[in-house]
Amino acid sequence: MVLLVVVFAVIGARVLAHNSQVSDDLAGRVQPARVEGVRLQSALLDQETGVRGYVLTHNTQFLAPYTQGLAEEKQIAAQLRPLISANDRASDDLRAIQDAAAQWRAAYAGPLVEHARQGLPESADSALLDGSKHAFDRIRALCDQEDAHLLADRQDSQAQLRHTEGERDILFLAMLACFLIAALVLAMLLRQIVGRPLNRLRDGALRVAAGDFEGRIAPAGPADLRILAAAVEAMRGGLAGALARANEQGDRLAGQARELTAQAQELTSQAEELRRSNAELEQFAYVASHDLQEPLRKVASFCQLLEKRYRDKLDERGVQYIDFAVDGAKRMQILITDLLAFSRVGRTYDDRVPVRLDRALDLALANLAEALEDSGARVQRPAALPETIGDPTLLTMVWQNLVGNAVKFRSPDHPPLITVECATGPDGESVLTVTDNGIGIAPEFSEKVFVIFQRLHSRDVYEGTGIGLAMCRKIIEHHGGRIGVDTSYTEGTRIRFSLPPVPVDSAHPVDTADSPDPVNPVEPLDPNAEGAQPG
Repeated sequence: MVLLVVVFAVIGARVLAHNSQVSDDLAGRVQPARVEGVRLQSALLDQETGVRGYVLTHNTQFLAPYTQGLAEEKQIAAQLRPLISANDRASDDLRAIQDAAAQWRAAYAGPLVEHARQGLPESADSALLDGSKHAFDRIRALCDQEDAHLLADRQDSQAQLRHTEGERDILFLAMLACFLIAALVLAMLLRQIVGRPLNRLRDGALRVAAGDFEGRIAPAGPADLRILAAAVEAMRGGLAGALARANEQGDRLAGQARELTAQAQELTSQAEELRRSNAELEQFAYVASHDLQEPLRKVASFCQLLEKRYRDKLDERGVQYIDFAVDGAKRMQILITDLLAFSRVGRTYDDRVPVRLDRALDLALANLAEALEDSGARVQRPAALPETIGDPTLLTMVWQNLVGNAVKFRSPDHPPLITVECATGPDGESVLTVTDNGIGIAPEFSEKVFVIFQRLHSRDVYEGTGIGLAMCRKIIEHHGGRIGVDTSYTEGTRIRFSLPPVPVDSAHPVDTADSPDPVNPVEPLDPNAEGAQPG
């Protein structure tokens, strides 16, 4: 099973990495290249329109589109060139468009503008105007050709993405099938090695309990079962001998009774030892997962010692490699910590008590006080929030992740404004929303953001492991609710989730653990303010 898990983990990681690479290439290179191509064509059209308007009217205001279009052409070409550097066909199209545009400006646009400045009538430039039209028609054709090539490149990238996603799905299905087969094989082995000997021991013990002392109980199976079978067999033999000699050897019968009592105590001690061993195994599993971070800390520490001691002997690339190793170890520590927290949902934290959601929100805002203050964020919230049945710690984590994301992914143009709203669903459930004015989430990524370790931005732009929203979904679904992105909201991000209400006949006390007052800057939600109505 360990080998199977390791192999599938390596294969799955490579497939996911390839899929992410194809997706990033489509979103970060192919699509922006096509957009820039359209902008380039628009800039050229502005130039042609400006020249023609100036020649016809001799009004210098018509030269503004020409001048602006020329500047935009240079800027767009500079942005487009690195995006299509790997596409020779598109690069040739760009060079052809720039050459044709330069020829048009030199042969037609420049002379036409100069003649207009000299006050020559339109009739004197009719031949140049006709030539300019034909030359610019060629530029349009080249732009259409470039757009067609970029569209074909996008379609190829989309097809490759669909292909890699299909391979990923097939691989995951194969992994699931292999795990199911392995589990079935393990179950059969356990039945063969443990189940059958245990059943034989049970049947033998029942025969002895019924008074049949003739059949021998043969030890079989694992060592613990053999010990137990031997003890039961010794008990059977002792009882048989005692009963056979009961009338003749009364004193010996008492000694055998004491022996049986000792054997029973030994069995009890063995059972207690088994329970203690199981508890130690559970503790060992947790410690093993927890201590996976220790080797990573050692890697990071020794790499830093290498850099400190031998920095003057290493070149810049050697120092960079050490920095890469330290950064990788630290990120792996964060991933392991997040995975442990993710796995504890529903196991370590699983209280079922009435929880006041406003107290959970207060605690989350207190934990985020420094980030809220540094970013200048404002939080608008209702005066009171409903109660639900659940775990206070987990629900605090939901608030903290959602508000923290609103602060992290804020717009650089204005401070964050975070609005918490609450409404009642059709089935009586509480429907809560967290709305911000940040950078937002595109509709096509509204489900991807809830997948563990799925990121929409690189680590250089926004830090984190991509587990926050996946943790929120697991917690909300563990509490019997649902969570998702409201794709109809376009002024930022709106996360909507639902939680069941407290049953009327609930006898649990409400969670009244001390929680801090709401952290400034937090404002009560004005029900008459714009955007304050429940979503």
